[in-house]
Amino acid sequence: MSDPGKTWLTQAAFDKLQSELDELIANRPAVAAEINERREEGDLKENGGYHAAREEQGRQEGRIRQLEELIRNAEIGEAPDPNSGVGIGSVVTIQYVGDDDTEKFLIGSREIGATTDLQVYSPESAIGGALTGHKVGDEVTYETPTGASITVKVLGVETFIP
Repeated sequence: MSDPGKTWLTQAAFDKLQSELDELIANRPAVAAEINERREEGDLKENGGYHAAREEQGRQEGRIRQLEELIRNAEIGEAPDPNSGVGIGSVVTIQYVGDDDTEKFLIGSREIGATTDLQVYSPESAIGGALTGHKVGDEVTYETPTGASITVKVLGVETFIP
């Protein structure tokens, strides 16, 4: 990520977000029609359908603004090569040293991982920053925000495919 104001995305992730934005914008007239239809049902104070339609419109408009901002600030790049180590767009599997627990997560922005159930860590987070550049087999110690030191072993690095 070369610019802190930018969000790194693969072309596929960018296209998916653009498609979602286009769909939400195309749906605006239907949402407005639903609100008008519910408004005609009578007393707005006790009209649950009207209030639900307005809330849905607010959610959609919020998502539209979020997507527009994200797309405006997107930095599109190639997915990282897993052989070059952990980077933005990497799916990393780690094992906590001294423990059998493993964890698999994505390094990137929440929008990169919007279509996955994986936990997403920012490259600026403690673990994201510590793992960047490391390869399979490396042991990495990082400090948590609470001041604890944690050592993990990198078990796997894969390219995230949305």
